[in-house]
Amino acid sequence: MEDLLKLENQICFPAYAFSRNLTNLYRPLLAQLNITYPQYLVLMVLWEHKEQTVNQLGEKLHLDTGTLTPLLKRLEQKGLVNRTRGKQDERIVIITLTTSGAQLKEQAKHIPLELVKCTNMSIDELLQLKSLLNKVLHK
Repeated sequence: MEDLLKLENQICFPAYAFSRNLTNLYRPLLAQLNITYPQYLVLMVLWEHKEQTVNQLGEKLHLDTGTLTPLLKRLEQKGLVNRTRGKQDERIVIITLTTSGAQLKEQAKHIPLELVKCTNMSIDELLQLKSLLNKVLHK
């Protein structure tokens, strides 16, 4: 039973360490765009969907509104997104890209390939890893 408490036997530790490592690989690439990794995630969703409510973003990114709200405020201060209240229900906050936010997509296009180069894994291995991680996340 003691073996279950050894760090080397934990599933969570390599996942945690990999996540931190991957985020650190993103840092210099995103610094060139003056955004953080969580901001990059929000922008990727908006580049794909154009408009999202805070709740929709939270569902897609597995983040709660307490985490998202300050993140979105900073993106708005940078001029990358707009936050507006819903016309039907003012409790709903709608997030859209500004022109600058949409244009940032072009500057970010090289980032995924740069990350692949840094991982020391093949595309097939990365796709397999992604599939396994999605399986865990979506139960």
